[in-house]
Amino acid sequence: MGTDPREWLRRHPLAGDALLVVGLVLAEVLFTLLTPREFWPRALPVALGWSLLCAAPVVLRRVAPWPAVLAALATLALPAAIEVIPATQALTFVVLTYTMAAYRPTRSALATAAALWLTVAVVNSLAPPADIPQVGSAYLVANNLLVGIVSFSVGRAVHSRRASTQALRERARVAESTQHALAEQAVADERRRIARELHDVVAHHVSVMGVLATGVRRVLRRDPDAAEEAIGTIEETSRATLRELRRLLDVLRTEAEPAAELAPQPGIAGIDSLVEQVREAGLPVTLTVRGAPAALAEGEALTVYRIVQEALTNALKHAGAATAQVRVSFADDAVEVEVTDTGRGPLPDTDRVGHGMVGMRERVALYGGVLRTGARPGGGYRVHARIPVETLLDAGTSR
Repeated sequence: MGTDPREWLRRHPLAGDALLVVGLVLAEVLFTLLTPREFWPRALPVALGWSLLCAAPVVLRRVAPWPAVLAALATLALPAAIEVIPATQALTFVVLTYTMAAYRPTRSALATAAALWLTVAVVNSLAPPADIPQVGSAYLVANNLLVGIVSFSVGRAVHSRRASTQALRERARVAESTQHALAEQAVADERRRIARELHDVVAHHVSVMGVLATGVRRVLRRDPDAAEEAIGTIEETSRATLRELRRLLDVLRTEAEPAAELAPQPGIAGIDSLVEQVREAGLPVTLTVRGAPAALAEGEALTVYRIVQEALTNALKHAGAATAQVRVSFADDAVEVEVTDTGRGPLPDTDRVGHGMVGMRERVALYGGVLRTGARPGGGYRVHARIPVETLLDAGTSR
């Protein structure tokens, strides 16, 4: 697959500027070949060597601009050593002036232009070139200053255009980002509006079912036919409620969530497999269950599972070489969960309980319970929750 030459030159500025030097020297060779032979330098190879020397500072124009400027100024001493001034000397001054004006701040660009072209003007005034005696010093100075002003102006125009283009790109990026955020906000607002409407519909259906159920209980013995009709209405309403609930879940589901069917939520029965997974991960865990969760609601059972899951996950991450113990106790009026470990405990001035346990605290508070977490006196960590529930059957098992 080919590479864009412009992109390659952008990634390799030194190589690109070396090619520019070669181009400047070849341009002088071409101009020399196009002039009459009697105007050629006496020693053409030597003249080409001086031409390459004068163009060499261009190689450093982007990677080391100030050394390149100093090297270019040093080439002004060549008139004392050779008879003919290479054309690449003037071209090098033009290129450096343009480069500093196009890529550097205004002060640096002005300082460079002044240092280059005022020095050239002084040199031409004090020691005009011997190869063009018919041209006066004033003309040379004016011509050099004009070339310097044009080079500087072109560079600043390119600098301004580049800055304007960058500003337009940034403005377009911000506008696109803002438009995307507004679109997402509009979708979220519409989703919430639909969810509220569906919630009202579901709440209405549930209220209707409650009223019908009350009526069925009152007329069941007195009017069985009316009771059967009401039960049929309850059946129809429950199906409609389920349909509306599915629509509500579809509305609330984001695009990043899978569209697959929702898996059943874990409960008390899933704690055994959870403990086994943690054991396989390297943390020895003992599980003890007292009582039977016969009347435990699904939400309460899910909360118990999540507390155990989060506590064991934290122990697995932070306890180090330790053991853990899980105790779940069911009483007549509450279920208690305790997860302890013998690890090193939380680090000083840190809280090992993160966002997961904050969520568990909210779950426990939803059911009127209390969640306590903290370091154990003898080392390790303890998570304890007590959730009030309705009547539970007494039983006892230990694993």
